[in-house]
Amino acid sequence: MPENAAEVTAAGIARLAGVGRAAVSNWRRRHADFPKPVGGSETSPSFALADIERWLRDQGKLAEVPLRERVWQQVADHPAGAVRALVHVGCALLLVRERPTTWQELTAAADERMAELLPTALEQVLAARFGEARVGLFPAPTRTPPPTRTPPGLRPEPRASSAGGADIRLLRSAGELAAGIGARQAFEFLLGRHLDANPRQYTLTPPGPAALMAALTGPAGTVLDPASGTGTLLRAVDRPAVLYAQEADPDLAALTALRLALHTDADVRAAAGDSLRADAYPELTADAVLCHPPFNERNWGHEELGYDPRWEYGFPARTESELAWVQHALARLRPGGTAVLLMPPAAASRRSGRRIRAGLLRRGALRAVVALPAGAAPPYGIPLHLWVLRKPDAGQAPAPELLFVDTAEPAGAGAGRDKLDWQAVQSAVLDAWAPFDRHGTAEERPGVSRSVPVIELLDDDVDLAPARHLPPPAAGGGADELLRVRDRLTDTLRLTGELTPAPAEPTEPAPWPATTVGELARAGALVLSAGGSGTAPAGHEPVPVLTEHDVLAGTAPSGRLPEGPHEEPVRVEEGDVVVPVLGGGSVVRVVDEATAGAALGRNLQLLHPDPAALDPWFLAGFLRGTANNRQASSYASTATRLDVRRLQLPRLALADQRRYGERFRALADFEDALRTAGRLGEQLVQGLYDGLTDGTVTA
Repeated sequence: MPENAAEVTAAGIARLAGVGRAAVSNWRRRHADFPKPVGGSETSPSFALADIERWLRDQGKLAEVPLRERVWQQVADHPAGAVRALVHVGCALLLVRERPTTWQELTAAADERMAELLPTALEQVLAARFGEARVGLFPAPTRTPPPTRTPPGLRPEPRASSAGGADIRLLRSAGELAAGIGARQAFEFLLGRHLDANPRQYTLTPPGPAALMAALTGPAGTVLDPASGTGTLLRAVDRPAVLYAQEADPDLAALTALRLALHTDADVRAAAGDSLRADAYPELTADAVLCHPPFNERNWGHEELGYDPRWEYGFPARTESELAWVQHALARLRPGGTAVLLMPPAAASRRSGRRIRAGLLRRGALRAVVALPAGAAPPYGIPLHLWVLRKPDAGQAPAPELLFVDTAEPAGAGAGRDKLDWQAVQSAVLDAWAPFDRHGTAEERPGVSRSVPVIELLDDDVDLAPARHLPPPAAGGGADELLRVRDRLTDTLRLTGELTPAPAEPTEPAPWPATTVGELARAGALVLSAGGSGTAPAGHEPVPVLTEHDVLAGTAPSGRLPEGPHEEPVRVEEGDVVVPVLGGGSVVRVVDEATAGAALGRNLQLLHPDPAALDPWFLAGFLRGTANNRQASSYASTATRLDVRRLQLPRLALADQRRYGERFRALADFEDALRTAGRLGEQLVQGLYDGLTDGTVTA
């Protein structure tokens, strides 16, 4: 095998063939001609991509490796590492976007000639896009290079011939991908794959909070993110003129610069370095600042920055790194400019920061505190805050009120990370912020938003947590709503009585001949599909996703398909049977007309039965048997996994299947009624507790 040939793991093989990892393990055991590992470890071996492609094609399991998968494997297995490979690709894709004719001329040449011409072409496009900043972002070479040198960010390894050749092949492949889906989309796909493969290495800002933060700043020509990460916040800005980014990680700074340059025609200026210790833009007066700073950072420069002029509102304590970022953002704004920072909730109430919070209030710099729902951004277990700040204008009186917004109710109570209604969250925040921003006050919405006089907040604690100033409304919604809930509960309880199944006469177990789901799939009686794949093109209508939680709770599809280069997901149809594969439960769902068309979520297996051979309710009913689930489950140290192919059901004529299916369907209706009654009962009980305690219901 060539020294730099691409390798692929078992997970990559599964992705290429569109199967689960268990299938790859089975192939290795059952097929003597399956390619042998060429690297990795005993527990996580890697295989030569070319050998895997050949074997899959010979077995009829793969007609052709998708181009995007081929390019990703080249990036993941690049000898300089995936990050440097992404920089290589980003530089080339920028050339594709900015100077397509030059790229076509380069790719028409042989590899050796392309390698000679590429450095000059890349140097020109990088200089035009980033100016002198390219020297810090792409440090090799430093200034205008000789034509034969490798371009910025593309310096080969010591074995220049092999590594350089691998680069040219990678760049050609990336150019082909860009020709099909666009340069920006190609880079987003590859960067997204890298971030997904290294979830603990990066702290990402999800698109929902990013869009909300950008909307809160309003129109802005010059925008700074001093802790830019992967550039998500700056990408959310609408029609900027200049984007400034600074990131401590040099590799991430280069990726961010390329990502922004591919995304927008705005002037992009990016720098590597710690913004608190080595500010790259000390003279900047931006229209807006967006920032998701690192949280709970003790080593932020407390010792060496004691006399820094940015601490206009007080010197932050060692434990208050977030308040250092707040003051840095204000220092880089023009008078009247707006900053929005994503903050941990503790920053609103820690005693060590009360003097700075008081200073921000007295000067009118802090204008709003917004509590996001839990699951909005990492760390996902706590409800983070947004701080909206406005740089005071000389001679202008400080704002007399502070706006508080709590988005837990608009997001959906207990919605969780994958089910947040971001459209409702953004509407609730902007509907409160817009009138407050214009008039300095806003009409109170109980439990959602309220403007509070600053003088009432300047106590010993200066606690700015929205929960303290926004008592939630009664859970029942008032006495009239409680009466309606009680009526619905009464009707539902009556329905459960009607649907309660009659007791059956005891009989001996039926000696049915049995089959398995796997055998039915091989016979063509049903088709098996795994969920969790697919993306939606940017700008299109959101695609609902049937999640594992939806199946377990019996609710409507609540997820949303992520945006990216279009990859068609597995969609559910009416009559399909959906089975969760984790947790060891015995929950099965038959897809109805209202759910049809949704994408299938992660950890779900879909069974699409042939209606001429299988009744879906018969299939679902027998798959729910406790003994059936137990014998088809495998156990790990922390989870139970269901092997759907091992689930059994009897061989019965279609007429008999339908007879059983009617009974199973009636049981499902009874179960739905019980679930609804439980929800209504909980709502009524909590509403009465709240009503009695707040006086809206009399004893």
